[in-house]
Order: sequence, then C-alpha cells, then structure tokens
Amino acid sequence: MSERLSDTSATEPAARSVAVEPSILDNISIVLINTTHPGNIGSAARAMKTMGLSNLVLVEPAEFPSGKAFALASGADDLLDNARVVSTLEEAVADCSFVVGTSARVRGVSLPLVEPRVCASRILGEATGGKIALVFGREDRGMTNEELMMCHLQVHVPTNPDFSSLNLGAAVQVMSYELRTAFLDSLGGVELPKPRSHDLAPQEDVERFYEHLYQTLIQIGFLDHSSHEKIMAKLRRMYSRIRPDRVELNILRGILSETSRFADRKKSD
Repeated sequence: MSERLSDTSATEPAARSVAVEPSILDNISIVLINTTHPGNIGSAARAMKTMGLSNLVLVEPAEFPSGKAFALASGADDLLDNARVVSTLEEAVADCSFVVGTSARVRGVSLPLVEPRVCASRILGEATGGKIALVFGREDRGMTNEELMMCHLQVHVPTNPDFSSLNLGAAVQVMSYELRTAFLDSLGGVELPKPRSHDLAPQEDVERFYEHLYQTLIQIGFLDHSSHEKIMAKLRRMYSRIRPDRVELNILRGILSETSRFADRKKSD
C-alpha cells in the first residue's frame, strides 16, 4: 500500500475486556479490494496463515486464480482455494457487524483513527458478537471515500513519514501479527518455544575432561613454559562458568582427541 500516513490524534473508546475463545479468529475476514498483482494475494494469504487467520475475501481481483498467487502463498494454498471472490465491497462485508478500513489518508471521512495494536484489541472484542471484516485497499491508491464510509473504524500503520510506502502483503502481515498477539494475550500471553537442551555433564565426566585436557596440553607443548597448576586452575574456572552439558562435553573431548592424533602424526613425519 503506497499511501501517505496521517496523524493518529483521534481517540477511540477502550476495547471491551472479553474472554476470547480459541475459534474467535474464524470470525475475522481479510478483504482485499481490486488487487492488481496476484502475487500480493499469495503474500497476503501466507501472512494470514502464519498468524492463524483463514478467511480471505477478494473483491474483483485483476487476476485470480493465478499461479503467481499460489507460488507466493508458500504453502497457504488452502486459503487461496477457499477464498471468496465477490464483485463489490458491499457483498464482501454484507454479513459483518463490524468493518475496519486500512487507509493512511483521512480523506475527509469522519472515522475514528487508531494504530494497529488498539485496532486489534477492538476487533477481538467485536468478534465475540459477530463477523468482522478488515479491509485493505488497492496497491496504488488504497480505499475510496465511499468504501471508507462503509467502515466503523480506520487503522493505519505508523511507518516512517519520509518513506511510508508499505507493500500490501506486508500491511496484511502487520495487522495479522497484531491480531494474533492480542489473541494470545487474551489467553494468558505468548508461550515461546523452549530450546532443546541436554542434561548437564556429571562431575565425574567433567573431571575426565580436565584430565584429557591436561594430557593434551602437555602433548602439544602448551604447558612447557607455564605453571601447570595456574593454567589448569584458570581453565577450570572458565569451564565451571560455562557448565557444559553432556553433548557439549563430548564435542570438547572429540576436539582434544583429534588434536592429540594430529600431534602424533606431526611427530612421526
């Protein structure tokens, strides 16, 4: 979307505090008006699916179905297969009780103007009581005044005012992300995936490592002109801070074994 962003000074009533059901996202549709490039439809579908949205409505797209759309959907083919194609915005939002327009220009239409995070909370609140449409305009000129007058709320992304042009797929991604974040917050917050971890190495294995390390350092001559006790004490402190797990300790011992074999080969040359 290549629209100039306007000031978001308008105030909006606080979103309703609701207990959001897991199926609430099914009440939200993303509506794209007169999309020119089919690749943008695919990018929008991909953005939606990554955030748990599934209802895509296309208002008189220039080219659809299209191989370009499916290529850029990157696996969100089901959203494209099930996309509803209609002739007018009126038809697209006919069954919706709340309609939000994404337009950076005020255009003289007296709509409450909010930023994405506030908008997402408001949409989730409204989605408990009916179907919601989040409408995106044309790539080159956004939404018309007539289309905005069909909306209850207007949202814009506060981009850099010196370069406010935002691709349609990127705009859908921003709003889809905010909707998912608000949805997860309503369920108690985001649960990040836990990194895979291994058990810490037991002390007897650590001591074997230190002995292996000591013998290898002697073999390669690293301790020839140093205090063995001081160097080993410093190395022990360092590895105690790291606290390697079983896998990491095996890697370290593998390095020592290869170092020892290399040193033996050099001596035999």
